[in-house]
Amino acid sequence: MSQFPRGSTGPPDGVVVPDLPELPEATVSRLPEYLRALHQIAQAGQDTVSSEALAAAAGVKSAKVRKDLSQLGSYGTRGVGYEVAVLIEQIEQVLGLTQRRNVALIGVGNLGHALAGYGGFGSRGFRIGALVDADPARVGERLGDLVVTHIDELPATVAAEQIAIGVITTPVVAAQAVADRLVAAGVTSILNFAPCVLSVPDGVDVRNVDLAIELQILSFHEHRRGRGDPDGAAAVRRAAPKVVGP
Repeated sequence: MSQFPRGSTGPPDGVVVPDLPELPEATVSRLPEYLRALHQIAQAGQDTVSSEALAAAAGVKSAKVRKDLSQLGSYGTRGVGYEVAVLIEQIEQVLGLTQRRNVALIGVGNLGHALAGYGGFGSRGFRIGALVDADPARVGERLGDLVVTHIDELPATVAAEQIAIGVITTPVVAAQAVADRLVAAGVTSILNFAPCVLSVPDGVDVRNVDLAIELQILSFHEHRRGRGDPDGAAAVRRAAPKVVGP
């Protein structure tokens, strides 16, 4: 994957970045799945891939793959499919992965430690540039090449490390205050692991990762299977409002 110099949040002088297509949010959410699948296909030594094979690897319908990729201007070749390397480059360009994004992780508890130690971010175009906490007992702790800094130093940390994305792994009671500090420091993209809805100004993007919600959804599927209703039809019928005729 190509990228701009380490620590950069934009292209070097003289580099022209093409206009990005306007894409539906649902399409954007599927592009990382296609990219993951394409990297696996490339590692297997394949130079081309059909929409059916890519769909199977990404877990979606082939018609959806073709529609999504057509919005990137990629239509493939009949009887051949898509060139894997070209498609990887197109998707990385659209996702902004041709430049490294520096990330600040706020909240260095158990989850924060786990994320800080995850080695897969670098290969995906991200660098953990700062670890931040409010607990004096954690400030100064060294994790790999990074030292935990205090939340009060966040504005200076964001500026020094050119932080593009803030990741919140604090308890829920602290999450909104941390989000406010990130926004005040100029961060406009936040990944929130705290189980709450954050209030942010227009122009700030928030993605929420709530493991409890995902478990509850899986619990619903387990529940309907246990009731002998694998398709959930009965559950839907029970939930539907009754219509009373005239």
